[in-house]
Amino acid sequence: MSLLIAFVLVPMIEIGLFIKVGGLIGIGWTLAIVLATAIAGSWLVRMQGLKALAELRGSLNELRDPTEPIAHGALILFAGALLLTPGFFTDTMGLLLLLPQVRAALLRYLATRVRVERFTMGGRPARPQTPDDVIDGEFTVVDPEKRPTHGPSGWTRH
Repeated sequence: MSLLIAFVLVPMIEIGLFIKVGGLIGIGWTLAIVLATAIAGSWLVRMQGLKALAELRGSLNELRDPTEPIAHGALILFAGALLLTPGFFTDTMGLLLLLPQVRAALLRYLATRVRVERFTMGGRPARPQTPDDVIDGEFTVVDPEKRPTHGPSGWTRH
């Protein structure tokens, strides 16, 4: 139901803002502002997206939990979609989502509303390794003698 309200309410807000702003500054300036925010927003999304990607790579290289960089990247992507959507309300929401403080606050709020049941890495449940998990042992590498199982084919040189 809330999704339906959003799909009805957001366009109504945008239409109202277009009428109000267009009446105050004119249609040309209104369209110029919408185009400028789309261009500037796409540049900002690219820059912040590259930064979020670098943070994600860093967390993966250091074997840290990648949840936060992934969440920031998802919000940056959503901000880009809002900035490319024509309108003052969506542009404002998109620009706000590009602020790291706003994203962090939104993620803190969402963390209180989401409960993680299980976290796995590499197909196995993640758990800390204890000294009991280590088994000492010795090994010897044995390479069996390789014997051909068939003769050369007609396609190869002798």
